[in-house]
Amino acid sequence: MNDKEGKFIFVTGGVTSSLGKGITASSIGRILKSRQLKITMQKFDPYINVDAGTLRPTEHGEVWVTDDGGEIDQDLGNYERFLDIDIPKKNSITTGQIYKNIIAKERRGDYLGQTVQFIPHVANEIKNRIIQASKGYDFALIEIGGVVGDYENVPFLFAMKNWEKEIKPNNIIYILVTYLFAPRHIKEMKTKPTQQAIKMLTESSGIAPDFVLCRSEEPLDKVRKEKIETYANISSDYIISAPDVTTIYQVPINLTKENIGSKILDKLNVKPKTKINFAQWNKWINNILQPKHTIKIAIIGKYINSGDFTLTDSYLSIKEALTHCGAHLNTKIEIEWLDAKSLEKNPKNVDIIKQFDGIIVPGGFGTEGTEGKILAINYARTHNIPYLGLCYGMQLALIEFARNVCKMKNANTTEINPNTPYPIIDFIPMQKEFIQNHAYGGTMRLGAYGAIINKKSLIYNLYKKTKRIEIDKKQIKILQKDKQNKFRLGKFNKNTDTIILERHRHRYEVNPKYVETLEKAGIKFTGYHVRNDGTKLMEFIELPQHKFFVATQAHPEFKSRLNNPAPLFWGFVKACLSKTNKISNSK
Repeated sequence: MNDKEGKFIFVTGGVTSSLGKGITASSIGRILKSRQLKITMQKFDPYINVDAGTLRPTEHGEVWVTDDGGEIDQDLGNYERFLDIDIPKKNSITTGQIYKNIIAKERRGDYLGQTVQFIPHVANEIKNRIIQASKGYDFALIEIGGVVGDYENVPFLFAMKNWEKEIKPNNIIYILVTYLFAPRHIKEMKTKPTQQAIKMLTESSGIAPDFVLCRSEEPLDKVRKEKIETYANISSDYIISAPDVTTIYQVPINLTKENIGSKILDKLNVKPKTKINFAQWNKWINNILQPKHTIKIAIIGKYINSGDFTLTDSYLSIKEALTHCGAHLNTKIEIEWLDAKSLEKNPKNVDIIKQFDGIIVPGGFGTEGTEGKILAINYARTHNIPYLGLCYGMQLALIEFARNVCKMKNANTTEINPNTPYPIIDFIPMQKEFIQNHAYGGTMRLGAYGAIINKKSLIYNLYKKTKRIEIDKKQIKILQKDKQNKFRLGKFNKNTDTIILERHRHRYEVNPKYVETLEKAGIKFTGYHVRNDGTKLMEFIELPQHKFFVATQAHPEFKSRLNNPAPLFWGFVKACLSKTNKISNSK
């Protein structure tokens, strides 16, 4: 596809942030993909950061990691989950990237002495990034972050409008997502904020929306549609009702009922290749809405509290990975968020964990809350409660084991205590140089890496049962031919080794000095990556004598999909069900 032939759908938002633009765009993408169209998605973020790598999770939500090592906005996670595709980091575009590229070109003399200005250079840079990311696809769905009326949005909206004259008619449409409030004191859905959003979009960029998608608590009625129709000067057929749902995976179904897919294709003069078939999708949704079983899971994190509010978007992918497992195992998963810092302050409260069917300790950085997490891990290990550790959750599990089983007093990670007598977790050598030079952005071990799995392990059985081994074989073949990313596979014997791929985001690794000692005490290292220099990086651990005690240096939540749950999460949920005798562990 090129800029003369492609179909482009731009999704922007008005009234308020956190409208669900990403879910809306993802759902439309899912609908179009079900028609056997080739879809890609992009995100424009107006912040000046180059990427999301250094952003605070409690402010911006989870940092999503791509296969090729991008640290980007969490909305791209929704794109991947809904469309079941792997999106490259080039599809995440920030204002910081745009200006960084322009300044680099100016310094190299690429502009041949021209005065570098907003018009045409910034607009052209934005358009070029769209073209690069959309080549080879039938449709490109592009979400513009922020809210209409923000100064930060203007460059992107201007570039879109400017681009209209360069492409064929009927190749571009705009969808404005708004919110209709129903104040409690009058109990009437108000359209005025939506009218103002339409006005601001038109006045700031000259863009008139082709569709207005109205988020609200209740379905949009005829009266409200008619008001918006008059103001927006578009047919009520293109004013789409998007009421609240129990699970985000209902959104594609609801939008299909509004016939949005067919309306988009008609507007863009595209004949669908097949009819929509959401039969299997509906089955999973039904399992989410009407589950046979219920389990209680505690997630012990540190990026939870923001003022008086509890924010769970810091661990969004973990929530979704559990939802995917629940859909397949017909189980409602009740999540309780436990602040690790509170356990630190009141260690006696750790026995609260006995009320849960399992616990998860997710990733994180820094000292705060670590001792609280270690307390929780110890309780799960000694009371045979299913445990899943992710990234930092694996590192702290090893520290807990070293302290309490191997009797290594004050064992720690050098991230917290550089002078610990037992540095169970330590820097990768190259990471030490980055930290010394204060190079924090984009310098961690990032993206997908291959791990050799022990075939006589629980880890192997989980990846085999969920068919991930076969799925990953396809990606491994691609990486073997990719000179730039082949290093991600590491060294392995293609004839004898079983390789899986998971995404990473960390600076510290298991210190190889202590692997043998830990294994003799009962911990099993059942997966590892071999770097090209021969260094072994430990990727998976398990305790064979435990009901389910598994941890990984990776972030398997990033690869979980509704149609294919992450193997470790699937095994964890099954173990929790087995603990409650609600399902056989052999199923």
